[in-house]
Amino acid sequence: MLSQINGLARHFTEDTLRAYLLSRSTRTDNGCLVARGYGRQRGVYQKLAGRAWAHIAAYVVFVGDYDPTLEVHHDCGVPDCIEPTHLRQLSHADNCRERRQPPVCRNGHERETEPSTGRYRRICRACNREAQKRWRERQAAEVAAARATYGPA
Repeated sequence: MLSQINGLARHFTEDTLRAYLLSRSTRTDNGCLVARGYGRQRGVYQKLAGRAWAHIAAYVVFVGDYDPTLEVHHDCGVPDCIEPTHLRQLSHADNCRERRQPPVCRNGHERETEPSTGRYRRICRACNREAQKRWRERQAAEVAAARATYGPA
C-alpha cells in the first residue's frame, strides 16, 4: 500500500510512518491535526517523509483503501490538516466542485463576486490596493535614499 504514494521514502513501514506523522503534527482548537512539514509557510499542503504529501500519506496510513487515481479532499478546508476524519477521496471534478472559497479574505475584507462567473474573486481588491500602496511607499523611500547619496540636485 505504501508503494502507491509518490515520493515517499522507502524506509518507512506503516507503523513508523504513522508515528512520524503524529510526531510532526499538532492538534488545533477546531479539531484539525495540522502537519508541520518542509517550509515555513502555514496553510499550504505540507510535504513529509521524503517528498510525499502529508495528507495523502495520512490517508493511506490512518484510513487505508487508497486509490491513486482519486484525489484526497479535506472536508475541513485546511490544506495542511491530516486528521483522518477530515479526509476522503474524490475524483478531480468532484474535488474542484467541493472546494470552498470563504466570503472574507484572510485580512477580514468582504470578497467581491466576479460578474462573469458569479464566484468570489481570487484576489481581494482592498488587500491589493494596500499592497500597491506599500510598494509605492517603499519605491519612493528607495528613490529618496538614492538621491540623498548623490547630494543636492
